[in-house]
Amino acid sequence: MLQLDHLTVIAPDLAEGVAHVRDCLGLDVPFGQRHAYMGTHNHLLQLGGTVYLEIVAVDPDGRHPGRARWFGLDDSTRVRADWDKGRRLRGWVARTDAINDVLRGREAIFGRKCSLPPEAAVFDFAIPEDGSLPLDGAAPSIIDRRRRTRSMAAIADLGARLVSFTLEHPQAGEIETLYRGLGVNGAPTVRPGPLARYRALIDTPAGPRELT
Repeated sequence: MLQLDHLTVIAPDLAEGVAHVRDCLGLDVPFGQRHAYMGTHNHLLQLGGTVYLEIVAVDPDGRHPGRARWFGLDDSTRVRADWDKGRRLRGWVARTDAINDVLRGREAIFGRKCSLPPEAAVFDFAIPEDGSLPLDGAAPSIIDRRRRTRSMAAIADLGARLVSFTLEHPQAGEIETLYRGLGVNGAPTVRPGPLARYRALIDTPAGPRELT
């Protein structure tokens, strides 16, 4: 069984990502952490329970990891093009306690397991060889925290709560079949649409808002 872990806003830079979420939700999401092993950094926001929002971008002060970064972030041209089209909530992460079983026979979709940080690994993350989003973001990235619970205490709680999560997709039926086969709890509701596009309805202290 897989579980929705977090939603990802994939930004050309963190300032733009934070500004977009502020415009959508009316909330200033604070800084989260740097990933020295991946050359990225993020801002984090609790969305209720163990689900959270990550705004992630390449860290201009970081080092290239020597392999493809996660979330397609090495392809800055593509990240910018998606951003300018309004495709900003671009993906999501599902967690499992059995990543080898999830990836078996599905590496063409999810990529291979990477143990991170490489020098003292505490979790495993599946990344395609070229770093691209699985199925252009329609499939989740997979994380295995090795049976450790993600501490929510270090993630800001500004009163935001995820109400619903949807994906519009031109192959909606195929994506629904993939989600059912994976057994993902909390997967987005899939609806037909001309372009892959996520929407998240989120309750905020100012009322319900939509993140796109």
